[in-house]
Amino acid sequence: MRRAHTVEQVRAAEAELMARLPEGALMQRAAAGLAYAVIDLLGSAYGRRVLLLVGSGDNGGDALYAGAMLARRGVQVEAWLLSDQAHESGTTALRQAGGRTITGEPTRPDLVVDGIVGIGGRPGLREGAQAALEAVAGIPVVAVDTPSGVDVDTGELDGPHVEAALTVTFGTHKIAHLVDPAARASGAVQLVDIGLDLPAAAVEALQPEDVADLLPRPEPDAQKYVRGVVGVRAGSTQYPGAALLSVAGAASGLCGMVRYVGPESVAARVRDAHPEVVGEGRVQAWVVGSGGGEHAGDELTSALADGVPLVIDADALAHLERPPADAVLTPHAGELAAMLGADRADIEARPLHFVRAATERYGCVVLLKGRHTLVAHPDGRVRATTTGTPWLATAGAGDVLGGLVGALLASGLTPYDAASVGSWLHGAAATLASRGGPIVAGQVAASIPAAVRGLPGR
Repeated sequence: MRRAHTVEQVRAAEAELMARLPEGALMQRAAAGLAYAVIDLLGSAYGRRVLLLVGSGDNGGDALYAGAMLARRGVQVEAWLLSDQAHESGTTALRQAGGRTITGEPTRPDLVVDGIVGIGGRPGLREGAQAALEAVAGIPVVAVDTPSGVDVDTGELDGPHVEAALTVTFGTHKIAHLVDPAARASGAVQLVDIGLDLPAAAVEALQPEDVADLLPRPEPDAQKYVRGVVGVRAGSTQYPGAALLSVAGAASGLCGMVRYVGPESVAARVRDAHPEVVGEGRVQAWVVGSGGGEHAGDELTSALADGVPLVIDADALAHLERPPADAVLTPHAGELAAMLGADRADIEARPLHFVRAATERYGCVVLLKGRHTLVAHPDGRVRATTTGTPWLATAGAGDVLGGLVGALLASGLTPYDAASVGSWLHGAAATLASRGGPIVAGQVAASIPAAVRGLPGR
């Protein structure tokens, strides 16, 4: 599990560890990890040029000590001091190792290290830092811990900030690494273990091993009803494709049977495409709403009457009052904006805030679709999905996701696990289908079995 902690949690863990270590040992651990990451990104050390952008905090100290280590490996290191309170012993170490400090225009470097603001800094950057970044525009940046200028605990942006190619973080991930829009500014994230003892995380991201552990496996004596039956009430004569795609996501083999309920003309197309799908009957979960049009409210009422867990998507979201606690809501930013009476741009700028607000309002799990989809539980837990590809932004992909989550609900997973595992598999399947190129939603559904087969221990 990739775990992201708050600044307060990290500060407390660091203080506890520093009380047991020699002075400066923790910073040296961080600096060593940073230096190795820089060399790895450069591909070599001797003769390369690295510029450190150094503020007044401990991140600046990490950068300076890493710069000293790089200088001893033959890197030409300059430190642009953006504060007259730069880390004193780190500055001395850099100079003694052969690096130099500057206060103005640098020699054009191969790589920039962002040590401007630490994790306790406020969003945005001062004019001096902005000017320094403008002077090195176009050069890859390695951020120390988090990109300077982002809101570390919310993933939000408010003003100028660093756009990193790589972020090297210490002890644990921070929320800004997993939650957009700050996660986009973090680039690739490399974690350096410095020995912190941390409490439960504020935000998590499933990894392949976690998905493999959570995903239900058929027992040797399994039969289709024991594995779970999911019902799909999606699509309409106006939007028949939504039914086909929702069923495709549900009929990926992760539960024992799929039932489809809808207009006969649509049902005939579903049966032609998926002959294993049957009609109305008893189910362990429902998927409702995708392409439902004007009848989505009626379909939602019928599904709710069964008293089983359900996935509520698209058109059905407009008919919500108080869903049951075992429901999963799957809005995109526009749909969530309508549900909460908010502006779509605000949802996209503050997804963590609004997905938590939605769980509080509706009392059930909410899956907010996005580049890093967020799954929130009413008890405060949040998981971010980091699988996927930009090519997944294609019509019908959400229909496939709803069907997939519904199948996992029917197989016995809790709403929170079904939503987060389903989102992870959806992204992994899209990456497999894409292979770096464009895809359509049906290809994502077809690649779900391959994504499952690729899990550890499968």
